Amino acid sequence: MTVAIEMVSDPVCPWCWLGLRRIQAAIAQTPDIKVQLLFRPYELDPTIPAAGVDYKEYMGSRVSSPEGKERMAAMRQALIDYGAAEDIPYRFDAVTHRPNSFDAHRLVRWAQGQGKGAEAKEALFRAYFNEARNIGDHGVLVDIARSIDLDADIVADLLKTGADTDIVRQEADTFRQMGISGVPTYIANRRVAVQGAESAEKLERFIRHAAAQLPQERPAG
Repeated sequence: MTVAIEMVSDPVCPWCWLGLRRIQAAIAQTPDIKVQLLFRPYELDPTIPAAGVDYKEYMGSRVSSPEGKERMAAMRQALIDYGAAEDIPYRFDAVTHRPNSFDAHRLVRWAQGQGKGAEAKEALFRAYFNEARNIGDHGVLVDIARSIDLDADIVADLLKTGADTDIVRQEADTFRQMGISGVPTYIANRRVAVQGAESAEKLERFIRHAAAQLPQERPAG
């Protein structure tokens, strides 16, 4: 039997990059369990316009008090420190644009259909948090598709036509209706869940707990 883990995340969520690395490490630590890692869409702020907004202005509107700014600075430093341990090169100081991430989720869906979901997520995180690229821009998304060996021409056409827009939006809405209010969230076999970029050790225990809930296969004969 397979443990199907759905990672609900957003490519503009810095904790989700950390969460991706940690769930991958946890899976590597459970070679005795067959795990299928699937990526599901979640928009931290679906009100962001399609063209995106200025990053500093956006963050300033959300965190205006001195205390809030101090907490934000502390959180970023914690992420930089955690990232260093996971070989994640965050460069928050370079980010100038807060994109709408919806089309990036569409790219992940297409990549996942080709067995490249994790590669797409990693490439999107790196493009945004390290290279400060606008991952809401179709040209950037096509470049990312090309970098993971997807057919760039097909991806460009799909982006233009609005393919899978309704499906991705419905999926994202479904997880909100399930009560998910923060990411990353991991759901195992739609039965047990854990929220947050937990350590690989905790996620390993989560996987083993989920595996223990699966019905036991009966021997043939």
